Amino acid sequence: MYEPVQLRSFLAVSQLLSFTRAAERLGLRQSTVSAHVRRLEEAAGRPLLLRDTHTVQLTVDGEAMISFARDILDAHDRARRHFSTTVVRGKLRLGVSEDLISSYLPDVLQTFRRRNPLVDVELTVALSGTLHQLLDARALDLVFAKRLAGQSRGALVWRDRLVWLGAADQPTPPRRTAGEPVPLVVYPPPSISRAQALAALSSAGQPWRIACTSGSLGGLVAAARAGLGLLPHSARLVPAGLTPVTPADLPPLGEVEFILLSRPDADPAVAAAVSEAVGAAGRPTAGGRGRVLPTAD
Repeated sequence: MYEPVQLRSFLAVSQLLSFTRAAERLGLRQSTVSAHVRRLEEAAGRPLLLRDTHTVQLTVDGEAMISFARDILDAHDRARRHFSTTVVRGKLRLGVSEDLISSYLPDVLQTFRRRNPLVDVELTVALSGTLHQLLDARALDLVFAKRLAGQSRGALVWRDRLVWLGAADQPTPPRRTAGEPVPLVVYPPPSISRAQALAALSSAGQPWRIACTSGSLGGLVAAARAGLGLLPHSARLVPAGLTPVTPADLPPLGEVEFILLSRPDADPAVAAAVSEAVGAAGRPTAGGRGRVLPTAD
């Protein structure tokens, strides 16, 4: 009833909330992706997406279809692999941004392992900037990390806002006197979130100081929960014990993009398998796992 090619196009659009970007990820024309979604809606008998010239949003039925589509595609892929003479095997040197470890990566790895039991994974967790350097040095095969919004390198998985995080039991940060530096809890260079936060504060003429530095997300979370300072972080990957805060004197931090990036000579079958696992896991929602939240394209 539901064609896998149509479901894959629908899932790509539901993750990126853009027909143009979905077509780029799938290597198809935008008109083809639109036709796939239209035929899927005809098969379902209900609209799954609301779109105009500027935005794409999921309907309630569209949100429900996400889960069904993943289950159908998972069953389809398992059947295809069972009866196929080609089995993906080998070793994958995967680099993953520190931000993704606790709240999102387990779903991706579980899906990847279930679909590709003969691929061994060598996992490197580091800052996005470091992962890009390791990939260029041929020390990694594939990277799942961040880039600054507007950059073109890598395949876009989803876009997110950076927000200021503080302790969940202290949602209002301590008041500061005029001109007092903003205490920051940040990764060391070459952290993308650190660079973006410092640039935003400098552009706003707001003084700052580094109250705590750690290369570990666990260390940063502990420092922020203890009230040492504010942590710039992805809005959709907020760690437990922290919450977004909106001090009136602090500037917005802008957006970042999560991407997949592989070496040109990496095994294309393994790289495609990781991409499928990321797509099956979907896009995390604000505040943790759950439904994909509609946002503007």
